[in-house]
Amino acid sequence: MENLDTGTTAWLLISAALVMLMTPGLAFFYGGMSRAKSVLNMMLMSFASIAIVSVLWVAVGYSLTYGEGYGALSGFIGGLGDAGVSNMIGAVDEEGGYPLMVDVGFQMMFAVITVALISGAIADRAKFGAWLLFAPLWALLVYFPVAHWVWGGGWFDALSGLGADVVDFAGGTAVHINAGAAALALTFVLGRRKGFGAESMRPHNLPFVLLGAALLWFGWFGFNAGSAYAADATAGLALVNTQVATAAATGAWMLVERLRYGKVTALGFASGAIAGLVAITPAAANLTPMGAIALGLVAGGVCAYAISWKYKFKYDDALDVVGIHMVGGIIGSLALGVIASSVTGEGAPDGLLYGGTPMFLVVQLIAVLATIAYSFTVTWVIAKLIDLAMGFRIPEHVETNGLDSELHAEDAYAFDELDAEELTGLSSPTPPGEEAASQQVRS
Repeated sequence: MENLDTGTTAWLLISAALVMLMTPGLAFFYGGMSRAKSVLNMMLMSFASIAIVSVLWVAVGYSLTYGEGYGALSGFIGGLGDAGVSNMIGAVDEEGGYPLMVDVGFQMMFAVITVALISGAIADRAKFGAWLLFAPLWALLVYFPVAHWVWGGGWFDALSGLGADVVDFAGGTAVHINAGAAALALTFVLGRRKGFGAESMRPHNLPFVLLGAALLWFGWFGFNAGSAYAADATAGLALVNTQVATAAATGAWMLVERLRYGKVTALGFASGAIAGLVAITPAAANLTPMGAIALGLVAGGVCAYAISWKYKFKYDDALDVVGIHMVGGIIGSLALGVIASSVTGEGAPDGLLYGGTPMFLVVQLIAVLATIAYSFTVTWVIAKLIDLAMGFRIPEHVETNGLDSELHAEDAYAFDELDAEELTGLSSPTPPGEEAASQQVRS
């Protein structure tokens, strides 16, 4: 390890841990937004993604994403030459100076959270066993190929022949648009929840939502700044841009809420933060901080409207994966073609606002549309096959009673025990001696 850069290595190790924290954060975010009778099921879908995708990534995922492909397939997906990643042990990236095994771990966390993101769209109605089958199939057939297109030397590189390179710094296409398009496909296969559009399905625990948003915001600095692959000026720019875009998006979302409904909500603040984080992800290293603020304002405002499209078009995206992740990812990816600035020194050309070529926007649009089309189509096929084989949706009585008790034999909140204790306290007065002792303890 003569070429080892300990500073870069330390930063990537920390960043990997930060990105890992995002998936438990997502579990709290989604869990708080779901209904009380299904919160454990919702959170377990995220935690299950950690377990499943981590193993699959080491086995074949890293190789299929970053490995050298075979012949005509090399532009679509990598090969299996690095399967098991044993050949990475002790190896150091010659240019970056970090152990290749650190990169395996860092990118593993991206794969994990991408799969987990999808789960929010199908809250309250998916079989847990079906999800455990869907998660590895989707990672294998959708995430690994799309990530290869973007970062592994796939066919997106060929778009440079049109006059500009596709730019996706940390995952606007591979992570957020990919997960959002998959979420949309799943809503069509599973259908709408019982009572969708007629019953109140408000979040059951807003403190959980805010806690989850805070953990996601914190972890996102590893997601974006860590994608610089060095503790350098690019990482600093990505960190600042991530912060100000997110802050601006919260303000824009709350303004839309105030204008539409006359109130500002905690859920709106948290949702605006996630919209800003999503939008800045592909552009974190290629915008000036003022450009990042502008992007955040647009993303927060547009996504605040986009989450209501499900009522207009009658698709039940339970926790707004489509309206925030797909729409936010599209906004951030296309914004590069308009407001990217070459003064950042990160290789992307200027956007149209700074006199750049229109082809930059064109190649960004091609990347966006290709990701949506592929992810939606393949996800629909995977989900439909699972539905035909074992059923993807739970029976109606399970949905009515709640997934936690029916599928997991657990409940997040022991309401019956609390009620019993309260009733016991009211109906059985404390004996005088015990009451005096209790009073003495309190005093």
